[in-house]
Amino acid sequence: IDSAIQLVVQNIYYGGFLAVVILLVFLRSWRPTVVIATAIPVSVIGSFVAMAMLGRSLNVISLAGIAFAVGMVVDAAIVVLENIFRLRQQGYSRAKAAYEGASQVWPAVLVSSLTTIFVFIPILIMDLEVGQLFRDIAVAISVAVLLSLLVSVTLIPALSNRLLGGKIDRAESRIRIPVIDHFGAAFTGFWQGFARLVVRSKTLALLTVAVITTGAATFTYFYLPKLDYLPIGNRNFVIGFVQPPEGYNLDTMESIGLKVGDATRQYWQIEAPPGEENSEERKIKRFFFVALRGRAFMGAAHVDDSKAEELIPLLQGPARQEPGVFAFLFQPSLFGRSIGSGRAIEVDISGPDLETIFNVGRQAFFRLNGTLPPGQGHRTRPRPSLSLGEPEVRVLPDRVRLNDNGLSARQLGQSIDAFNDGLRVAEISVDGRRIDLTLMGPKTENEATQSISMLPIVTNDGRIIPVQSVSDVLVTNGPSEIRRRDRVRTVTMQVSPEKSMPLEEAIEIISTQVIEPLKAQGLPDGVSIRISGAADKLAETWSVMILDLLLAVVIVYLIMAVLFESFVYPLIVMLSVPIAAAGGLLGLVVLNIYTVQALDMLTMLGFVILIGIVVNNSILLVHQTLHHIRVDGMDADAAIERATQNRIRPIFMSTLTSVFGMLPLVVFPGAGAELYRGLGSVVLGGLSLSAVLTMAIVPPMMSITVSWMEKSRVPKETLPSQA
Repeated sequence: IDSAIQLVVQNIYYGGFLAVVILLVFLRSWRPTVVIATAIPVSVIGSFVAMAMLGRSLNVISLAGIAFAVGMVVDAAIVVLENIFRLRQQGYSRAKAAYEGASQVWPAVLVSSLTTIFVFIPILIMDLEVGQLFRDIAVAISVAVLLSLLVSVTLIPALSNRLLGGKIDRAESRIRIPVIDHFGAAFTGFWQGFARLVVRSKTLALLTVAVITTGAATFTYFYLPKLDYLPIGNRNFVIGFVQPPEGYNLDTMESIGLKVGDATRQYWQIEAPPGEENSEERKIKRFFFVALRGRAFMGAAHVDDSKAEELIPLLQGPARQEPGVFAFLFQPSLFGRSIGSGRAIEVDISGPDLETIFNVGRQAFFRLNGTLPPGQGHRTRPRPSLSLGEPEVRVLPDRVRLNDNGLSARQLGQSIDAFNDGLRVAEISVDGRRIDLTLMGPKTENEATQSISMLPIVTNDGRIIPVQSVSDVLVTNGPSEIRRRDRVRTVTMQVSPEKSMPLEEAIEIISTQVIEPLKAQGLPDGVSIRISGAADKLAETWSVMILDLLLAVVIVYLIMAVLFESFVYPLIVMLSVPIAAAGGLLGLVVLNIYTVQALDMLTMLGFVILIGIVVNNSILLVHQTLHHIRVDGMDADAAIERATQNRIRPIFMSTLTSVFGMLPLVVFPGAGAELYRGLGSVVLGGLSLSAVLTMAIVPPMMSITVSWMEKSRVPKETLPSQA
């Protein structure tokens, strides 16, 4: 926990530093950089205070949310200050530039922040297991962004009025950075030229939008990976179950544990003699083995906290050398409610007859091992053991003979209990304490299982007869445990797929290659097979996530409809959402080149976050275009070109500060990084791609719609009087 929190805090510092560097590169002046940079500590520290007031704890997930927000909290400040800075360069006074600069962009900044915050409303009310994780990161980001909004319209204009005094250098007189400036000039010139081109050719505008949206949808369709539930984490602990053949006693199980200990002793970290150090082979920091009658479990921790998985083959191999013994070792999930439950798919085989469901269970077990081989990292654990090999003595009452002797089956059972574990007959008080009064026969009567048939039974007329005279005594085998699901006897195959295989893929394999063939060959009467465990949780969470994504889209759309006073302009802005989804998947694909990262439910939260933040750039462009038309009186084409020219710099400043602010969370490995790494890659990929393609979609769509939309607007002052 300490190392995970230290890593996130380190990423907050690195992300803040990189965001400030990006600001310096764009602004080339320390004063405006200082003004914007103040939003970072104010928002982060304010988030800590607000979370404490809301009763939320600081943990790895909530700290990761604040680390994500480091790059995002400067977005509003960048837009406000950049507009003030631009007006100062045009010759406005400090006070007028501060006031006009903030008031011009205030509606766009407000709506941009509200979209980022309001997309979390469905998440905050999610009543599921993963909702607890989502809630922490949602609260952290929402509070930070809300505080950054307040900072941008209060602190930023006030500091600008103080720090942006004197002469403000124009763009051409600033410090030059050769490569970056040449690229920036070419990049800006390209998009300005593109805007001029699409406003003159509506056919080119339509074609551009169609190609980009179709390409994004196609990429999303083909590269959407299989779903997973929750990340396993990288806990420094492996644990395993040792399942021997039925009937093994405690001494035998203990001997298996000693053999495993002897085989792994060479890897134990021990106190080395003076002058010597432990070799690299000594990987095991702690090891334990617990032997029980008929079963055992063992576990170990690695010397290196990040390499616990290396211990699985070291311990699993020696345990499996014992004939007929199954050993299952794994790294337990951080989010499992019990050991082994984090990513476990349970195949439940239920029915009324034990022998029948055990036979079907054995068929399923061998099919599972053939489909998901243990040698490739998959684990299939039967619960209980699939063999009816536990020694068992059954006493079957003969009701005719019992009746002839004036006895009942209940009396027979009580007499046998008295000679075994004892029969509780009453509860009495001794020295003020209540204790059970137990009737027990002499120990000499039950030293061997064969003697059960000769246990004495007293009849109603006072005769003593043996048990075998009124019953049939069978020495046979039985199960070690009887499990029930929904009150029906059940055998469960607990399948834990290899961690690089998503749960959705494993569920499909089990359904098509194991369950369907068993059903096709015919199941015995009364026997049923179903999938449960993590599979149920995945299906339930995915259905809720789909609903939350749709709700987030609707909320963002309605907020923008209020800003633009139109239901058409928000549709233009929403075109950036499918592009961002394609970018998020692209980020996940790139991350999987270097490591294994599934599309789990925590990573899915990245797409919810994207809905709230990728629309910000489009909002800036659309709002600025409408400002030039409605306030400055420009015609539509000129307004689109001017808005593109004025908003390129703040769009890419805010995007790059967000990207570089979040980058350490994805790039730097360490404790806990596997929890939020996928989420970070989705947000980074979506932000990066949408920032570029927003410039390719919004100007063409505005050129198609803004002319007839604005012509249909009737200024309020020209409306005829009712009189």
